[in-house]
Amino acid sequence: MSVDEGNRVWHGRLEHVRGAGLSSDTAQTSGMRRFEAISGTTVGSSKLWMGRTDVAPATNSGDHHHGEAETAIYVKSGHPVFVFADGDQEIRIETEPGDFVFVPPYVPHREENPSPDEEAVVVIARSTQEGIVVNLPSLWAGPEEAGS
Repeated sequence: MSVDEGNRVWHGRLEHVRGAGLSSDTAQTSGMRRFEAISGTTVGSSKLWMGRTDVAPATNSGDHHHGEAETAIYVKSGHPVFVFADGDQEIRIETEPGDFVFVPPYVPHREENPSPDEEAVVVIARSTQEGIVVNLPSLWAGPEEAGS
């Protein structure tokens, strides 16, 4: 990196995205509403996507994966359940506010909100600049069905 490039990076600008200004113009999964905060589109990020997802009461996301993206999830409110397959077993991770969940690349999973009256809200960060969502027919979908 040249001195000029180093100075531009060192003296770059911070970007502020207000919660009230989040965009829902991003990949969506049934039963959820994703709001994009940090992305290539919103702030010019090149290696990170971050946003908020609201999961309505008594609903689920449907089975999906996030392509090559590593995904980190922070539970802000509610008690969402994260479901994935381990061999022939369905594993359910029950969470509460303050918990974190890590989803490796290409792992089929789904989020559920079993509460009949409480919305669940999570903050999501991914290792790609855009929100990748590949909807699947089941947790046991193979690579061809999963778009891998």
